[in-house]
Amino acid sequence: MRTIIRGLGELFITAGLIVMLFVTYELWGTGRYTQDQQDHLGDELQRTWRATKVTHEQVKLGKGMAMIRIPRFGDDYHFVIIEGVTRKDLRKGPGHYPGTALPGQLGNFVVSGHRTTYSAPFNRLGELDRGDKILIDTRDEQYVYKVTDRQIVKPSATQVTAPVPLHPNRRPTKRMITLTTCHPKYSAAKRMIIFGELTSTLPRVTA
Repeated sequence: MRTIIRGLGELFITAGLIVMLFVTYELWGTGRYTQDQQDHLGDELQRTWRATKVTHEQVKLGKGMAMIRIPRFGDDYHFVIIEGVTRKDLRKGPGHYPGTALPGQLGNFVVSGHRTTYSAPFNRLGELDRGDKILIDTRDEQYVYKVTDRQIVKPSATQVTAPVPLHPNRRPTKRMITLTTCHPKYSAAKRMIIFGELTSTLPRVTA
């Protein structure tokens, strides 16, 4: 009996160590990968913006197309937005849904991002309140959106990505932004959705 108990104890300890290693990788290892990708994509995006008048339509899938900043999260919060929302894309950072509006355009500019792994760019979306700013930098402009609403929906509620969110049959009359992420944290049971509207367009401040 002692041998069995000792064997079970060693098994549990080993299992616990494996779980700890897995959690460490999920939280730190994936974040390191995303940070490396962000550094590379950020440098590439800045070089592209300086070198040529690249339009949004010319951005390839998997490449950077804009920058997102959220003042409520501090001055250090900024991520390159990737064109695309495949698993590979979202491991690099928040991704723009191809086919939805581009920054500043009429319709719905939709961006999705991880909440707990791969640097968790949308980890703190639940802290946003109505009126908080979401800043989107492009080559020449900074688009200032303000949060209008937050909702929790089922993963099947794809109508949040429609040109008029939640109303897929309506024609858009506003310039909107929609941020999507998993909810609750460490679960994909539902989606947290942040809605916002464009309030101003400013010249982008260059370094």
